[in-house]
Amino acid sequence: MKEKVKTNASSNSIYGLGFIGAVIYYISHATGFWIGVVGVLKAIVWPAILVYEIFKYVKA
Repeated sequence: MKEKVKTNASSNSIYGLGFIGAVIYYISHATGFWIGVVGVLKAIVWPAILVYEIFKYVKA
């Protein structure tokens, strides 16, 4: 008997929208090609940076 695994994909869509928004923001503010590349990399990891800054703010 196979077990069914239920997943909730709502967090993936929120992350995807945040990623797209971050890419647009970083690329629109880039002054050169490599700054744009760094912006795309930042857009990939922005949730981790956000959580880090929140923990630093609340001193957790």
